[in-house]
Amino acid sequence: MQQAKISVSQKRCGCRGDPCSNSGLLGFLLQPWYPVYEVINDMETNDVIFELRTKCGLSQEALAEKVYVTRQAVSRWETGETVPGTETLKPLSKLFDVSINTLLGSPRQLICQCCGMPLDDTSISRETDGTFNEEYCKWCYADGEFVYKSLEELTDFLVGHMSNGNWTPEQARAYFEAQLPKLNHWKHSGE
Repeated sequence: MQQAKISVSQKRCGCRGDPCSNSGLLGFLLQPWYPVYEVINDMETNDVIFELRTKCGLSQEALAEKVYVTRQAVSRWETGETVPGTETLKPLSKLFDVSINTLLGSPRQLICQCCGMPLDDTSISRETDGTFNEEYCKWCYADGEFVYKSLEELTDFLVGHMSNGNWTPEQARAYFEAQLPKLNHWKHSGE
């Protein structure tokens, strides 16, 4: 089965371009928008690692030194013989400034567990140490803290920004009040 994969070919190594805007919030309600990445079919983990490594100008040996593995391990990743272990994915993610999901060839569609927005590497939140937090978008979780302290606060914000001539505030509120509580953040918050 073919799956659309995200190519990292247009991303510069270590680039953290971060245009801050709420325009992507709840993007699943709007026309699909595409990040700066180009969509490619059949991009596997081995291809992602090879592309990132070569884009950054690293040899297999240099990459191995940076993530404390052998050059042979990097070679096995790039030939598809093995994939990096869980203890290696986090340093690779930090080194290449991409999410673990991207390193693994984007096997799952990430959704912000606070607002429901589809996530990619440009919208995923970060922890205070700079690592990706693949559960939340950068508009709901910033600097190690949640922006919206209550479901009501988020709903009010969304209704104010998402209602329009085709979607009345009442329709928007009804939708958000039905859908947002299904997301993990609100399930576990006791709201």
